[in-house]
Amino acid sequence: MSEALVAVEAAGAGTSAPAAPGARQFWRRLRAQRAALVAAAVVALLVLVALAAPLLTALEGQDPTTYHPSLIDSARGGVPIGSFGGFSADHWLGVEPQTGRDMFARLVYGAQVSLGVALAATVVQVALGVAVGVASALGNRWVDQLLSRATDIIVAMPLMIMSLALLAIVPSSFPRPVLVTLVIGLIAWGNIAKIVRAQALSLKGLDYVSAARLSGWGAWRVARRELLPGLAAPVITYAALLVPTNISVEAALSFLGVGVKPPTPSWGQMLTDADVWYQAAPQYLLLPAGALFVTVLALTVLGDGVRTALDPRAASRLRVGTGRKDAGARDFGAKGSSAKGSGAEGSGPTTKEASA
Repeated sequence: MSEALVAVEAAGAGTSAPAAPGARQFWRRLRAQRAALVAAAVVALLVLVALAAPLLTALEGQDPTTYHPSLIDSARGGVPIGSFGGFSADHWLGVEPQTGRDMFARLVYGAQVSLGVALAATVVQVALGVAVGVASALGNRWVDQLLSRATDIIVAMPLMIMSLALLAIVPSSFPRPVLVTLVIGLIAWGNIAKIVRAQALSLKGLDYVSAARLSGWGAWRVARRELLPGLAAPVITYAALLVPTNISVEAALSFLGVGVKPPTPSWGQMLTDADVWYQAAPQYLLLPAGALFVTVLALTVLGDGVRTALDPRAASRLRVGTGRKDAGARDFGAKGSSAKGSGAEGSGPTTKEASA
């Protein structure tokens, strides 16, 4: 998270923040990055699978909670019967050890929980961070000091320890996906608040914002009409980088046993149950771990691509560097050709003199 914070602050450094590019320019820059396009396709596929989980499981004819005791070998401690964890036409990815629940159904429904919690927590973090950051930048000195110190306290809180403490004392009757979303969102908004405050302070000193304030506009109108459009690029960039972080946090909390509880499927919760089966049934560990790895990697690459596409100076730096390289190559080629030409001209008289 600290690397993302440095990257966003570096993109927004300077006395005046560059305007966010238009939609066409943004898509043109994003299409120029093949890795970002592949990552976007992977993320879109994962979201589609999560949304279509009921349809996909109905097509398979299974559900994520039904036990199939006839598909496990009780004499061997509950290992699935058959090769590759019980792969078959009825169970596309096999079944869980000891329970016999369908792995494909639990994976696709687990995508709903993991992606849904991460996206909802990101929305909460962005909403709180933008509100606190803009209020701190537009408020007077006392308001700025109060909100800044509160933000420092939030940033200093260890996310995992606070989440473990809060999730352990909340009654189990409270819906766990909603609780995990609120805990992550209410604890981890400090960094984005700092980014928004720094960017809003730089925008606050620009002429058009000063003119709007001197004309009698209220703080809310100034923020809505003048500041928020200029804050779109850094906020979207940091939000794109927050999603994979929140997926990892949700998986870690579920792995530690304080996140999503069974029978609700979650990739982290599946990993918790798989730690004793990695030798007897390795697919039970590899499938959710592989899904987490691909999701986090795709979202990270996509977030980096969005950052580059929203930073108008990134493309110009690439163009300048390429132009210098091409210009150097052209100069080198021109010098080489001129040297050859001069050599040929110089050898002509020498040959004639020798023949004479």
